[in-house]
Amino acid sequence: MDNNNATSFYEIYPERVLDFLNYSSTIRGKSDSTIEAYRYDLGLFFRFLKKHRKLVSSEIPFNEILIHDVNDDFLKKVSLSEIYAFLSYMDKQRHNSAYARARKTACIKTFFKYLSVKARIIDKDPTLELERPKIKKRNPVYLTLDESRTLLRSMDKENINYKRDYCILTLFLNYGMRLSELVSIRLSKIKDDTLTVIGKGNKERVVYLNQASVSSIQQYLTIRSNIETKDEYKDYLFLSTHKRPINKRTVEILVKKHVHIAGLFDEKYSPHKLRHTAATLMYKHGKVDIRSLQMILGHENVSTTQIYTHVDNEALREAVKLNPLAEETE
Repeated sequence: MDNNNATSFYEIYPERVLDFLNYSSTIRGKSDSTIEAYRYDLGLFFRFLKKHRKLVSSEIPFNEILIHDVNDDFLKKVSLSEIYAFLSYMDKQRHNSAYARARKTACIKTFFKYLSVKARIIDKDPTLELERPKIKKRNPVYLTLDESRTLLRSMDKENINYKRDYCILTLFLNYGMRLSELVSIRLSKIKDDTLTVIGKGNKERVVYLNQASVSSIQQYLTIRSNIETKDEYKDYLFLSTHKRPINKRTVEILVKKHVHIAGLFDEKYSPHKLRHTAATLMYKHGKVDIRSLQMILGHENVSTTQIYTHVDNEALREAVKLNPLAEETE
């Protein structure tokens, strides 16, 4: 961030919000994407409150409402009913999904907990009784075992980026890495059959590489080692055709391309769906227990991992056939 951007950033947001963002980043170790989400959501929240309290002219466009002057007195007056009014506004006027509203709810709860417990500028936290929007649980979308094999085997070996792309898909399908984790892999973090990745909250975890992954990395390194790049990029494993660290968008595009080449014409198969695939295959076919799966995926809570314990319809059909009374007829 250059000085001009930094200055404008500090002029736009209230002091307490900036303190909260700094605390979340430096003390709680939240990722840049989480900090950006906090900043955006709190900006919406305070713009709504100023409009809701009729502190600004109705003629001012919502996104142009200034919030730099939100002070402690303003924060102390925030009520639970105002928060619900904000969530209703996000639903009815801005058409936020339940997931998006749940994220905003979590952000507001975290912010006011900080004001109450850490900053100690409010005596009563208005979010203590705040309920989160219910989100319908959906089974994760994933490739079957056969589809996963087809995806890897159908890749064009004549493509200049074949070894790189094959390695990327192999790591996605074997470990369910997050997109952010994959693009930030460093060569110095690969030791024999182990790889250290940086997950959510900048937390490190060790990934134990299997034979397929070790082989794909070694094959890619025969190409990668001959690529000349700037010193600041030399430690990144995956490079783009421009000899820079590969970015998220490039990976999303190449995943979509190879999925289509494999004949799996489904827009849902993003890098995150490959994460679902790896987790489901490990649980369903590898019989990996839920706690081990939690560690491999880097989930903070096992409840997040439990979405992969779903059983498909065919498994249910076979299960009822095992009932000892299944063949009992008149």
